[in-house]
Amino acid sequence: MPEVQRKPKITASRKLLLKSLMLAKAKECWEQEHEEREAEKVRYLAERIPTLQTRGLSLSALQDLCRELHAKVEVVDEERYDIEAKCLHNTREIKDLKLKVMDLRGKFKRPPLRRVRVSADAMLRALLGSKHKVSMDLRANLKSVKKEDTEKERPVEVGDWRKNVEAMSGMEGRKKMFDAAKSPTSQ
Repeated sequence: MPEVQRKPKITASRKLLLKSLMLAKAKECWEQEHEEREAEKVRYLAERIPTLQTRGLSLSALQDLCRELHAKVEVVDEERYDIEAKCLHNTREIKDLKLKVMDLRGKFKRPPLRRVRVSADAMLRALLGSKHKVSMDLRANLKSVKKEDTEKERPVEVGDWRKNVEAMSGMEGRKKMFDAAKSPTSQ
């Protein structure tokens, strides 16, 4: 079967470029949303709150206007108070329900789990019961491998280190090191 060629991973510079482009686009979208929200807010306020015309009104007309505005403020405050009371009631109810759930669960604290060593036979006995006599000796199928003593194959040369340093100094020594490194791999 022919090997499926994987797509090359994206380079770091390309990744950085894409990240900066995505951030720029996100910032642009966020600014556009912000402008749309502000425009919606201005439109809503213009629709709900007409501009006040106080020029040319007499004192009694201004007092009537103030009374109307105070009445509207009172209505809005009552609505706000009702909504706050409902919200407070709902949060209390949620808190009570959470407490009931905790009580129903019980006050059981899960202990930290410990690793337990169980042999394959004990695991099979636990799963199948003690009636079934199944033995699974996993070690019987393994090959036996002898450890080779690598130190005996390669005797270590111990010599005068001063001669070695003098021989390896300069360009000739570097050439010897290069040739010595090349020769074991070519065998």
